[in-house]
Amino acid sequence: MDHIDKRILMELQTNAKQNIKEIASKVGLSVTPTYERVKKIEQAKIIKSYVALLDREKIGKKFIAYCQITLIRHHKDLLDGFKLHTLQYPEIMECHHISGNFDFLLKIVVDDITQYQQFINEKLSLLDSISTINSSFVMESVKDSTVFQV
Repeated sequence: MDHIDKRILMELQTNAKQNIKEIASKVGLSVTPTYERVKKIEQAKIIKSYVALLDREKIGKKFIAYCQITLIRHHKDLLDGFKLHTLQYPEIMECHHISGNFDFLLKIVVDDITQYQQFINEKLSLLDSISTINSSFVMESVKDSTVFQV
């Protein structure tokens, strides 16, 4: 990947809806080589998908919590089972298996604290593999980016 491919990726991350002609003019190439580069990047699976990023507050998702999860023990079946369960809950936006004092870090996004409490009480805490759940609530999002520096 050269510097032009990286500029193409930055352009697509900023606005994936722009057409090839617009991208080409911004990166200093003609349309055909830009198109070929984009297709090559897509075929290499560097671009996972094209999505619409929603304003979470405008759709009512105003409450973000980060949950630090500790499992009852480190066992492959428990780890794999927990990972599979997290995929079933749309409230869990991110799930990371981490090192340190906790086993997993979850980003949970819901409408409000009441919905969060329901999620914890009626879904997450029912998983037998969990020993502890520690929650931190977002007071303000200072930076919330989806753009990777390439």
